[in-house]
Amino acid sequence: MALTVRKLELLGMFSQGMLLKQFSLATVVILPVLAAATARQQSDSTQRCGDVEVPFPFGMDNKTYLDETFLITCNESSNPPRAFLRESNIEVKNISVDDGELSVIPVRAKDCYNQSGNLIPSTEDFIGFSKNTISSTKNKFFVIGCDTYALVRAEEGEEGYGCISFCDNKTTSFVTESCSGSGCCKTTIANRRKNFSIVVGSFSNHSEILESNPCSYAFVADETKFKLKFPANTSFKELESIEELPMVINWAIGNESVRCDDAKKGDKYACKNNSKCVDVHDGSGGYRCQCLDGFKGNPYYQDGCRDIDECNSTSSNPCGKNTKCKNSPGKFTCNCLKGFSKVNETDCSKVISSRRTIIFLCVSLAVCIKLLICFSLIYWGMKKRKAIKLKLKFFEQNGGLMLQQQLSSTTSLEATRIFSSHELKRATNNYHESRVVGQGGYGIVYKGILPTNKEVAIKKSKFGARKVNEQFINEVVLLLQINHRNVVKLLGCCLETEVPLLVYEFISNGTLSEHIHNKDDQGRSPLSWEMRLKIANETAGALAYLHSATSTPIIHRDVKTGNILLDEKFTAKISDFGASRLMTPDQNKLSTVVQGTFGYLDPEYMQSTQLTEKSDVYSFGVVLAELLTGKKVLSFERPEEERSLAMLFISAMKDDRLLHIIDDDIVFEGNVETLKCVANLTERCLRVKSEERPTMKEVEMELEGLLRTMEVHQSGNVLDLCVEKTASAPSDIDVSSGSISHGR
Repeated sequence: MALTVRKLELLGMFSQGMLLKQFSLATVVILPVLAAATARQQSDSTQRCGDVEVPFPFGMDNKTYLDETFLITCNESSNPPRAFLRESNIEVKNISVDDGELSVIPVRAKDCYNQSGNLIPSTEDFIGFSKNTISSTKNKFFVIGCDTYALVRAEEGEEGYGCISFCDNKTTSFVTESCSGSGCCKTTIANRRKNFSIVVGSFSNHSEILESNPCSYAFVADETKFKLKFPANTSFKELESIEELPMVINWAIGNESVRCDDAKKGDKYACKNNSKCVDVHDGSGGYRCQCLDGFKGNPYYQDGCRDIDECNSTSSNPCGKNTKCKNSPGKFTCNCLKGFSKVNETDCSKVISSRRTIIFLCVSLAVCIKLLICFSLIYWGMKKRKAIKLKLKFFEQNGGLMLQQQLSSTTSLEATRIFSSHELKRATNNYHESRVVGQGGYGIVYKGILPTNKEVAIKKSKFGARKVNEQFINEVVLLLQINHRNVVKLLGCCLETEVPLLVYEFISNGTLSEHIHNKDDQGRSPLSWEMRLKIANETAGALAYLHSATSTPIIHRDVKTGNILLDEKFTAKISDFGASRLMTPDQNKLSTVVQGTFGYLDPEYMQSTQLTEKSDVYSFGVVLAELLTGKKVLSFERPEEERSLAMLFISAMKDDRLLHIIDDDIVFEGNVETLKCVANLTERCLRVKSEERPTMKEVEMELEGLLRTMEVHQSGNVLDLCVEKTASAPSDIDVSSGSISHGR
């Protein structure tokens, strides 16, 4: 009995030892698997900060982000918690791995006034990123207000841009859905910008609508989100309570010098299994990762791109009838059921005997070919007929019959043409981007080559379709009849497209603006003073012709150096009549929506919206100031009161320091008197009250007299001519001492 008990004890100890060994072995096998699974789960997990998901390569500590540029700081003290980009105050609202984008909350520049009409200080006008770039495809620059202007400061090597917003009804306090200048204005932003600073102001300190609209706003935001937040007729006051107007910025892996080919060779290559590398060209440089076709997920995880099981798709079965779908990594195959054979990659058909198959296939092929030929002929016939009907519709809609009738009654019929859409499409190589020679606020200009090898400029409007009325047709006919050597000649038009196309003579030597501001290697302008005076005289003559020599006066409304073209002999040609207006002889002014280029706009026109011929005179005065000084019309590098060239010029004339702003390239002792006379003429053109400005005819006559006097080197007569044309005594310029004094 004792032996039996001892045996039982030994047997129990042996069994217990075996169990311990088995448990230990299981532990050795299972724990690494669990650890690997846990590690993968941690690496694949997406962190959260409040409502914002933070996927890798972004993270909230150095163990979860790719590098410090992808740090997301979470403010847990907020309710709910708020996410910020790195250590900045830029709040992040969404992170997109697929698009390589961040949605952030930008600054809103404000210009607010209290009930006493005093400015309320506001400092939020700058946002910048050290690496990320601001998306120019999804964002727009918005300006909201009834008497508001806003500008984006220029970066080095770029020009600033801005927007102006007015209200037709001074009591209006609503944002319009179109955001086209009435209560709201929007414009595109420059590519590859990493930062911007906004200046916003009011023309009249909101004095007329202070109660309903005490503030003006300017900001960059996602255009789709702006429409969602602000449907038509939204009150200005609602903007103050809207805190989230997100802006989209781009992100990438690495810096500007890193590209996919180099990144793949390094040990820090970010694209993991089943993904590919894509170079980034939006200004931030670097690269992004994308899952291969047939995979989805996060390409920055080791196994983040997971196979898509197309066979178990709930939306649709990729395989046709009589097949069985088989999934494999990144793809799928459709296998035929028994008794069926493959027709294509996804379909199978019943197997029949080879002879019957051949006969069936031949008959089917013949029938299909015949049907295909018949359907093709019918299709192309219907398509051609539809195209002809559409062209005829556009031709009639754009006033083609009316235009033909009026051209037939004029002497300009032989010199003008109505071009076909096919002819202009072939002349511009299907409007290829390499044929673009200029872009303005009203359209894109292409260089075209007609079958006769004649070069023409073809202007295609940016705006959508609109019904052309009789006034437009009369304007086209009138422009066709303009015959002035200093106006770009309109050769014809095309009315077979949704928006009419205008065909002009091609001017090859660029714009006056380019020749003034693009210096040579020695930092000098290629335009001499004599050439500048000649160009000014020719431009004034063309404008005087438009104002007084045509049967119906024409106001150009966008006179600027960018719209004055120069041919190979530096002869001036006025172009771009997209904003021009006709004025009947019984009219002195026109009431219009303010249009033009900021810096050249007549201040009286901006305030009253009443357009007159003197508005062109003011804009021409800015052109004269640009010719005299060689300075840009708007510059944020100058003091605030001198940012506008017109204000700078008037101030210099008033303070007897004209010589300090005149372009050094054109000042020499022999032309001092001529410079003085042109400066006085410029000052008169830039006067705020339109009735104090000369007419364009008077400007032309004075410039022509100065030009002729200078050509015969009769400097003594220049002063007499200047005194005769000017109400007050001109300024004397002492070249040797660098001083200016009034009177003689």
